[in-house]
Amino acid sequence: MLPNRSRLSVLIFLLPPLLLYGAAVLFPIMQSLFLSFFSWNGISDMEFVGLQNYVHMLTGDAVFWRAFLNALGYLAICLVLQLGGALFVASLLTSLRRGAELIKTLYLLPAVISTVAIAFLFVRIYSIDPVGLLNQVLNWVGLGNLERPWLSDVNTVLAAVSAPEGWRFTGLYMLIIYAALLAVPQELEEAARLDGASRWQIFTKIRFPYIKPVWITTTIMATTYGLRGFDIPYLMTNGGPGQSSELLTTYMYKTAFTSTDFGYASTMSVFIVIECLVAVGLIILMLKRKADA
Repeated sequence: MLPNRSRLSVLIFLLPPLLLYGAAVLFPIMQSLFLSFFSWNGISDMEFVGLQNYVHMLTGDAVFWRAFLNALGYLAICLVLQLGGALFVASLLTSLRRGAELIKTLYLLPAVISTVAIAFLFVRIYSIDPVGLLNQVLNWVGLGNLERPWLSDVNTVLAAVSAPEGWRFTGLYMLIIYAALLAVPQELEEAARLDGASRWQIFTKIRFPYIKPVWITTTIMATTYGLRGFDIPYLMTNGGPGQSSELLTTYMYKTAFTSTDFGYASTMSVFIVIECLVAVGLIILMLKRKADA
């Protein structure tokens, strides 16, 4: 137990970041919750409507549910690319003796590039006229029949706007997982090899269980960032064509600043916060159950 003076010192040092967190995070959330019970265009007087915004969102807005399903698809693609790619690359890097630093730097570069630059880069890659890199590569390998306007095709646009987001943060999560893998005791792996364990058995029985706390944290980060994804899809397609790439965040933004319905947009923002909290709770619950099994 810490003495009273030490606990007081800790509380004093914690107070400034807590106040900053409350002003920057908690206050906007509470403000959005308050506005969600009103109809307001940002200029005229606010009109109290109670739960009407929530009822309309859940029962009378087909675009909202389309955006919700798109957001889940967007999240799934981002998680596969970010976590799967990060774990794969990090595992390969642990076996390299030379060049690991260069590879880490190259994979980390997308995380520090401007979001606008990434969006316009991939718009050019997906381009059909003039022919972009992706369609050129398909022609070179004899798959020209797959050439298409990736951002204008309703069947491919969601995956097309998800891939840049997945590529952007793969290097960041790779670096986190790589650091965790380096902390795995080498004597455990060497003992397993002497007992005849395969690489897959070493990974599943020693490496992954050892890095599970880091994996949980990384999964939570990737999930919450994916559910809040906005900038790249908005810049690339603005939710189109139709609502094929509309996400909850882009729909909320357009509701607030195009339709000037700040009350209904606040309702969607509250839903996104709850969605993130539920997702984090489910991740922790599922991983905890697997650990106890």
